[in-house]
Amino acid sequence: MNEGARTVRQARTSAGAVASNGRPIITQVMIALNVLAYVVTVVQSGSPMNNSRSELFQATSLIPELTANGEWWRIVTSGFMHFGLIHLAFNMAALFVVGPVVEQELGKLRYSAVYFLSLLGGSAAAFYFGTVCQQLAGASGAVFGLMGALLIVFKRQKRDISTIVVVVGINLLSNLFTNASLLGHLGGFVVGGLLTLAMVRAPQKNRNAYQIAAVAAVVVLLGGMFLLRATELDTTAEVLLEIARTCRPG
Repeated sequence: MNEGARTVRQARTSAGAVASNGRPIITQVMIALNVLAYVVTVVQSGSPMNNSRSELFQATSLIPELTANGEWWRIVTSGFMHFGLIHLAFNMAALFVVGPVVEQELGKLRYSAVYFLSLLGGSAAAFYFGTVCQQLAGASGAVFGLMGALLIVFKRQKRDISTIVVVVGINLLSNLFTNASLLGHLGGFVVGGLLTLAMVRAPQKNRNAYQIAAVAAVVVLLGGMFLLRATELDTTAEVLLEIARTCRPG
């Protein structure tokens, strides 16, 4: 029986992952990390709603000039910081709903690549196209990337995508009336959608090679955006001191 089980061809999803109804481990880990980071900022700041002045938040949120000055970890760590409980709750609720569906379709490794490159896509868009002296944080870039991925997955499966389009549209429009980063959301959405499209459209022959090439292309593109913008920003000591004194969340 064991020998027979090994010879049975396992069903695979459109992205090449083994079809499975297993636990969405990566999604659960990401939620846990975001919540843990938030708890630390609350303990440090003493406030669940005004935690952005905690030491951890200040050291890890995305401030373009500080990032360009060599603090490059901020382009990743900012994706685990949140401006208060409501900000965290909305992002984690969306991740809890969307994440498992995308993770099941893509598999853990591809899903992780889409999550983190969407996070970086949001950071890159805000960093490259945004204004100076801004403090950015949140998992929204990654979450919107997963929404873009889900849109592609549902389209590939010929399922109704109208609900996803409406939800994404409402969330993007809400950026006009809040301090949320529209650029960060759009950057994540575009990267997540395009990368997932490349994954599900890759031919079965040499599928892994095509998918790795797509990931590499996104990494090169985002890396180029970060480096080009970094050369344009003023990172003199006087400017950095002024930024540390006056920059506010936005």
